[in-house]
Amino acid sequence: MLILVTNDDGVRSLGLRSLALALGELGQVVVVAPDRNRSAIGHALTLEHPLRAEEIKPQVFAVDGTPTDCVNLGSHGLLSRRPDLVVSGINRGSNMGDDISYSGTVCAALEATLMGLPAFAVSLDTDRFCDKDLTVAANFSKKIAEMILKNGLPKETFLNVNIPSGSCSGVQLTRQGKRRYGESVVSKQDPRGRQYYWIGGSEVGFEDIPGSDYNALQQGLISVTPLRTNMTNENTYAEMECWSFDSMLGEN
Repeated sequence: MLILVTNDDGVRSLGLRSLALALGELGQVVVVAPDRNRSAIGHALTLEHPLRAEEIKPQVFAVDGTPTDCVNLGSHGLLSRRPDLVVSGINRGSNMGDDISYSGTVCAALEATLMGLPAFAVSLDTDRFCDKDLTVAANFSKKIAEMILKNGLPKETFLNVNIPSGSCSGVQLTRQGKRRYGESVVSKQDPRGRQYYWIGGSEVGFEDIPGSDYNALQQGLISVTPLRTNMTNENTYAEMECWSFDSMLGEN
């Protein structure tokens, strides 16, 4: 098996190293990851300048781009063939609810799925890694990888895995939760009287939704959320049929 591993915390992340070591028991692992932290960069793809990849050690490439770039470059240029699996993580901090749209970790798995490759993202709900938490996350990632390699994934589907820190009491198949937003921009003045802004300045939480990724982690459960690439909301068709779109064209 050929497994491509990436992340958004950077190629030297402890989480990435733990993940690669665990997956190495399943086959050949090639790491293609950003050369620095690219958290919260979402599904960004670099189009306006060339990318450079440096092999900093055998089968470990540092790329001056985004996680999405890494999946593209790895699959189409650096690997000897298309990978059998793409795994993104282990991210420092959870990726749940609305946050997944910002997450470079999750969007790397999304990009792989768009390319027709089975993939999952894995995040650890902590700001500071410890050996015990990393061991749990890495071992569970290996088991998920084994399951996907054996059974595959539904079409246009990838997995978003979030693992609680500390004790873990089980695993739950979950749905994407909902972020509860507060005052997320802080405005202040620098010593010269110029205004500046800091995004994400206040604490925010999640809505209490049974069966959600957030609620699972609150109960000490590993959350496994199936996500899909097709974002069409088919439930709105009936409600929007009365909009009379043709009348919006007016007379020519």
